Amino acid sequence: MQTIRARKALGQNFLVDRRVLSRIADLVEIEPGDRVLEIGPGKGALTGLLAKEGVRLVAVELDTRLVPLLREEFGDNPRVEIVHDDILDLDLRKLLASEGDDQRWKVAANLPYNISTPVLFLFLDNRDLFSRLILMLQKEVGDRLAASPGTKEYGILSVLFRLHFDIMRELIVKPGCFHPVPKVDSAVLSFVPLAVPRVNVGDELFFRRLVKGAFSMRRKTLWNCLRGAGLGLSEEGIADALARCQIEPGRRGETLSLDEFASLSRTMLELRGVEGVR
Repeated sequence: MQTIRARKALGQNFLVDRRVLSRIADLVEIEPGDRVLEIGPGKGALTGLLAKEGVRLVAVELDTRLVPLLREEFGDNPRVEIVHDDILDLDLRKLLASEGDDQRWKVAANLPYNISTPVLFLFLDNRDLFSRLILMLQKEVGDRLAASPGTKEYGILSVLFRLHFDIMRELIVKPGCFHPVPKVDSAVLSFVPLAVPRVNVGDELFFRRLVKGAFSMRRKTLWNCLRGAGLGLSEEGIADALARCQIEPGRRGETLSLDEFASLSRTMLELRGVEGVR
């Protein structure tokens, strides 16, 4: 493939280390008959490792310069499809469900730092389409996803993704493995969707609002954060919910476990009903 310069506007850093590429391909755990979605194939270095015999591969690439080169490279393989589009503009359900059955997909993606969070939520909201995701992210984002309560990295991503995924940090990728060389380390994480949520949160949309509210002002107490979070409860109702869940209002959001957030969500929903909020 001809020389293509990375575009800063697209957040491109091409992974060039063959050992890391092979390790990522191994982590996808491809088997004959699998369906694999690759996001950001770039110059096709990982694509070639994923396009094994019997595998259906869909690779989504935004860069207009790279798409024809990828199609030329993999055009002889009828089971490889290069889709020229922005992953954030795609209807994943329409794209991946077009195969005509409910077989779930595996994912391999080197996510540009500037779109990693919205793509993560795209996967979260379509998690039933996937059986395994291998994602390379900025290490800072990876640390947040795998963080435990009480740490500075623990936050919205930690709570919302733990509800629906088993997450493991598989390896750290140093800047020298890319071209051009980024300024920070990257991390490769594996995500395995759970068959059912880890805990009962009552209503997921409300739960997300609660979690986002709890982390809205990290230096403020949980009480102060929740009062202004638009949760549809009076101050008395919020205080009652915290007391019922045995959560001190002076704690901060980053100290609450997933179980505590879930308990608080269910209790607040119950009290909203008592207060007549719909």
